[in-house]
Amino acid sequence: MAFDFGTHYIGVAVGQSITGTATALETVRVRNGKPDFAWIGKLIAQWQPDLLVVGDPLNMDGTEQELTALARRFSRQLNGRFSLPVELVDERLTSIEAKHEIEELGIKGMDDHPVAAKIMLESWFAEQQR
Repeated sequence: MAFDFGTHYIGVAVGQSITGTATALETVRVRNGKPDFAWIGKLIAQWQPDLLVVGDPLNMDGTEQELTALARRFSRQLNGRFSLPVELVDERLTSIEAKHEIEELGIKGMDDHPVAAKIMLESWFAEQQR
């Protein structure tokens, strides 16, 4: 299961390591800076992932930004709350790629956060196969 962390929304995707594919699932709201861990817990219980992947938001030159620390904190919270291994994956350009993918599909008003999470998870799968 992958998470595209943001300060207002968190995109969620699920995937299958055998095929290396993922599916955009949904968006979880963040209220007052706090992710909805109760809802995330329901998703984890429903999908029973072996691993959680969180996007690591870096600048294009690889340096950290303000959001990087927040995403890493979120990854530690996931690990602590759900006792699942969590790995970070470079998420540079995934939002742009997600918007492009949605545009190609011709779906107006589709949320790009879960699509970005899907792209990150597929990228993580590809990296594991190397």
